[in-house]
Amino acid sequence: MNVAEAVGQTLARFGAGTVFGVVGSGNFHVTNALAANGARFVAARHEGGAVTMADAYARVSRGLGVVTVHQGPGLTNAVTGMAEAAKSRTPLLVVAGEVAAAAVRSNFRVDQAAIAAAVGAVPERVHSPQTALADVARACRTAVAERRTVLLGLPLDVQAADLPDPPARTSPRARPGRVPALPVPPPAAIAGLADALQAARRPVFVAGRGARLSGARDALAELAGRCGALPATSAVARGLFAGDPFALDVSGGFATPAAAELIRGADLVVAWGCSLNMWTTRHGALIGRDAAVVQVDVDAHALGAHRPVDLGLIGDAAETARAASAELGARGHRATGYRTPEVAERLAREGRWQDVPYDEHPCEDGGDGPRIDPRTLTIALDGMLPRERTVAVDSGNFMGYPAMFLDVPDDDGLVFTQAFQSVGLGLASAIGAAVARPDRLTVAALGDGGALMSVAELETAVRLGLGLLVLVYDDEAYGAEVHHFGPGGHPLDAVTFPPADLAAIGRGFGCAAATVRTADDLAAVAGWLAGPRDRPMVVDAKVTRRCPSWWLEEAFRGH
Repeated sequence: MNVAEAVGQTLARFGAGTVFGVVGSGNFHVTNALAANGARFVAARHEGGAVTMADAYARVSRGLGVVTVHQGPGLTNAVTGMAEAAKSRTPLLVVAGEVAAAAVRSNFRVDQAAIAAAVGAVPERVHSPQTALADVARACRTAVAERRTVLLGLPLDVQAADLPDPPARTSPRARPGRVPALPVPPPAAIAGLADALQAARRPVFVAGRGARLSGARDALAELAGRCGALPATSAVARGLFAGDPFALDVSGGFATPAAAELIRGADLVVAWGCSLNMWTTRHGALIGRDAAVVQVDVDAHALGAHRPVDLGLIGDAAETARAASAELGARGHRATGYRTPEVAERLAREGRWQDVPYDEHPCEDGGDGPRIDPRTLTIALDGMLPRERTVAVDSGNFMGYPAMFLDVPDDDGLVFTQAFQSVGLGLASAIGAAVARPDRLTVAALGDGGALMSVAELETAVRLGLGLLVLVYDDEAYGAEVHHFGPGGHPLDAVTFPPADLAAIGRGFGCAAATVRTADDLAAVAGWLAGPRDRPMVVDAKVTRRCPSWWLEEAFRGH
C-alpha cells in the first residue's frame, strides 16, 4: 500500500463518508482510495464550489467536511471558500496535492501553507511515509476538536512511496472525538450570572453559533422561562428557538421592528456563544445605554472582543445555562420578567416579517416587462414551500429577503455563508446542504450576480438529481453597489447589466425553469413542488431594484 492509498483509507475510517472535490493528477489516487474504502465522492465543477459544498455539508451534518483538490491552481481556486469556512470555524479538511520538495521548478509550485495561513486555515502536511498516518490523525483532530479549517498537503513523492507498515484492517471505523464540553464556569461566576438574571426585569438572551454547536436550545429555553427572558439569535443560529412564542427570531439588521424595540428595552443582555458584533447589535444600537451585558463563550478571546461586557464567563453555552438554572432553582427564583401577556400578544401579531405591513409599489416596468417586489415574491413562496426546508443564502443586496421572510424549522434550516461576505457561494452551499439533508427541500437563494458566478454548479445539481429550488433575485445589477453609490451621483455602468434569460440558462443545464414577474407566475413553481422534483428548478425572479434594502445601511457602515 502506498501513502496515497493509506491516507484515503484512514480518512474513510475517520468518518469521511462524503467527500467533495475536483480531481486532478495531484489528488487522483487519494480520491480513488477514499471511494474504494466506502466514501461517496461528489464531483464539483470548480474547486471553489467543492470546498463550499463541503463547508455547508459540515454545517448541516454537524460533522467533519472533507474536500480534495489538485495542487497549485486547484488549491488557489478553492481559497475564497476556505476563507469563508475558516472565518466560520467550520471543521473542514482540505486534502490537496503538493509539489514534491525536489521539483523546485514545477509550474504548480506555490507556497500552499502560506496561502492557507493567510486566510485563517491551519496548514498541515503528510511529511513522510513513516509519519503519514499520524499526520492525518493530527489534521483531523485539529479540524474537529478545535473547529478549524485545515489544509493537509500531500507531496507527490510522499504519496507514491510505500507505507512501511500497512494500517491494521481490524481496527474499527473511528471518528476523531467531538469537541469536549469545557468545564462549567466556577461557582462564583455562575453565582454572578444568577445575580444578574435575578435582578433583571427585562432580560434578553442572544444565542449565536456557539449555542447552536453546543445544542443549547433546551437548556437556554428552560433558563429563559425561569428568569423571564426573551430569546433571540444571531443570523447564523436562526431557528434555534423556532416555535417558542416568546422568541424574537434574529437580533441585528434582520430584526423585525418589534424585536428591535424589545431588545433595545432590555435591562440585561446575555450573549450565549455569540460575539455581539456590529451585525448582531446594529453597531451597538440594539443594546440600551443602561443595559448590563453578560457574555458566555468557550473562547476566552471572544469575551469583550466587539464591545465591553459587565461579566464574561468561559464555558459551554448549554452547560453554563444548566448550571445557572440550577443556581436559580436553589434560590427558589422564578420570574415573569419580559414574558408578559402583552409581549406575547405583540409577538403573535408582529413577530414575523410576514406580519409587518409594507407599501407595495406597483409592478415596475423594467423595459422588458413588469417586475415583482422581492417581499411579495418571498412571502408568497414561504406559503408554498414545505415547512421542512433548508435555505442557503448567497451574499448581496437581496440577501435579507430570504433570510427574513422564509421561515426555517430549526437551527439547521439556514445556511448563511456570510463570514467573508463573498458573492457566489450560495449555490454550492445549497448543494452541500442538500446532500447532507436529502429529506428536506433545499432553497438556493441567489442574486443574479452570484448565480452567474457559480452557474457551472447547476450541472452538479442536475447530475446528482437534487430537487433543489434555485431562486434568483434578478435585478440585473450588483444591487448593493447601485444603492450605495447611486445616491451620490456616481456612474453605475460598471455595476448594471443588460437582461439575461436565466431561466433559459437553467434549462440548458437540464433544470426545470420559470421566469417570474408577478405572483401569478409562481404557478409554475407550485407545479414543480407537486413532484417528482427529480431535477432542480431555476426561478428567474425579475425583481424591482427601486428601493435599497434597509439592512445595507448597517452593512456599509462596517466597510
